[in-house]
Amino acid sequence: MSAPDKPPVVTVDGPVSSGKGTVSQRVALQLGWHYLDSGALYRAVALLARRAGVDAGAGRRLAGLMADAEFICQADDSNWARVTLNGEDISDAIRGEAVSLAAARLSAVPAVRLALRRVQAAQRRWPGLVADGRDMGTVLFPDAVAKFFLTADPLVRAGRRHRQLIAKGHRATLADIVRDIEERDEQDRNRPLSPLVPAGDAVTIDSSGLGIDQVVAMVAAAVKSAMAATAVAGSPVAGTATPNPLKNKK
Repeated sequence: MSAPDKPPVVTVDGPVSSGKGTVSQRVALQLGWHYLDSGALYRAVALLARRAGVDAGAGRRLAGLMADAEFICQADDSNWARVTLNGEDISDAIRGEAVSLAAARLSAVPAVRLALRRVQAAQRRWPGLVADGRDMGTVLFPDAVAKFFLTADPLVRAGRRHRQLIAKGHRATLADIVRDIEERDEQDRNRPLSPLVPAGDAVTIDSSGLGIDQVVAMVAAAVKSAMAATAVAGSPVAGTATPNPLKNKK
């Protein structure tokens, strides 16, 4: 459970295109909480590396670049979060398949994961945070007040990603996306550092046959129930008012 002197966190983990981003954003907007798309940050670093001509495997050099960069992630009412890098909106630029594949490679580089871990942990602010990714509930925020693991059949996920990419003007074939998703799943499950696994106390939701509104309703209801059952000092279930984190402390 979240400590009384820390803002509450809800984590939503899962494989690529499982719907975790859309669900997390909508829940964050409903609650009036901050939002973290950890995958988007890896994509932002991949874009940063490409622009700087730094190989994705050069962990130390990338960590140095990241130290001088400003990343901001915000929930949006679209399928994808708004992400800025040093004040530039890169939300669309990071969604191409080339950046996606580079981000997958970066996710296995210890120096990059460590540097990004600090960036992600800093997003924990009042009144609360909804964080989605692959190790939010297992590594980044093990004390989250509620944890979820979203999954879906690979073909269903490929169809979702294909529709998203086409809508954003990116070229993509369904067959290529299916292959990329299967490869990414294999990498995520078997990487030695922070492999993709559900947290032991996470609620697993298979969204293959569910609409996005259904999943959002399920998650939001579970979060409100968890918040009601957990005495998190000064942390509202809804609303954007920022409570004093020192309230009720002796």
